Amino acid sequence: MNIDDIFANFVSIDRAFAIIVYYWPMKPISAVYRDRIMQMMGKARLDTVVTEQNVYQQANKNVLPYIDGILDELILPGSGVDGAEHLRDLLTKAKEGHSCLLLVEHYSNFDLPALSYLIRKELPDGEELADAIVAIAGLKLNESNPVVTAFTEAYTRIVIYPSRSLQGLDPEKDRAEIIRSNAINRAAMKALNEVKVSGKLILVFPAGTRFRPWDPASKRGVREIDSYIKSFEYFCPVAINGEVLRIQQGDMAEDLVTQDVVRITVGPVTSCTEFREQARAEAEAAGVEDKKQATVDKIMDLLEKMHQEAEARRPKAAE
Repeated sequence: MNIDDIFANFVSIDRAFAIIVYYWPMKPISAVYRDRIMQMMGKARLDTVVTEQNVYQQANKNVLPYIDGILDELILPGSGVDGAEHLRDLLTKAKEGHSCLLLVEHYSNFDLPALSYLIRKELPDGEELADAIVAIAGLKLNESNPVVTAFTEAYTRIVIYPSRSLQGLDPEKDRAEIIRSNAINRAAMKALNEVKVSGKLILVFPAGTRFRPWDPASKRGVREIDSYIKSFEYFCPVAINGEVLRIQQGDMAEDLVTQDVVRITVGPVTSCTEFREQARAEAEAAGVEDKKQATVDKIMDLLEKMHQEAEARRPKAAE
């Protein structure tokens, strides 16, 4: 597939107007930044098929300047990182050989790009901190659309086959795909066990997907996150306030770009064991049977509390 074919169904715009997003109504990222995306795809590896051999995917730094350039235009003054000292504390523990998680809110496919961008731009040690992050990513980001793949590969990640993607599979008709999913997840778990004690910060979105305003259930944490908390030693919760890429009912290429003030809030380093034991004890006292989901719900409650507090402080784009 050539690049022109990929964009065949995208809105074409005059290049002269692509840079004045400030005055536009929100438009699809594939329209506003068409030319830049085409240039970026020329630098991309485009590993659009995930197998057990390539679940660990190192960042393609050749792609990053194009994404940073887009964020230069969309992220407004007043954006930045709060709680950077907690991020540094977590990285110190990771360097000591401890397994460390970043549990991050998920509103947009630009959450990770914005997080990386602001850490690198705002903090003196930002390059080291950003390079330590390894994200857990669903294989849809690799396989759904080459444009999405190009954006995704700017950041180091371990690709998994999410449990939500398995729910619609038929045990008989989709047997080959189920076997494939098991192979990918076994390889991903092996990679995770190696990487998590090598001085890296493993980034996980506890909701497992972006929050969709038309689907309130998408903001609930997935039960499987309990296994991460159980198998890691420390975590920092991370709230994200402000969106420069608004989700639509389609893939990322249809999401709408807008300018906004984006604030990243990193919470204190927390013992996974202590947090989990407390969550389970509270669930037991309340008569809640599903202790795993209760632990994840407590994580989501913490992130929501951080989000609301940060939102009250965040300068708004119109201010």
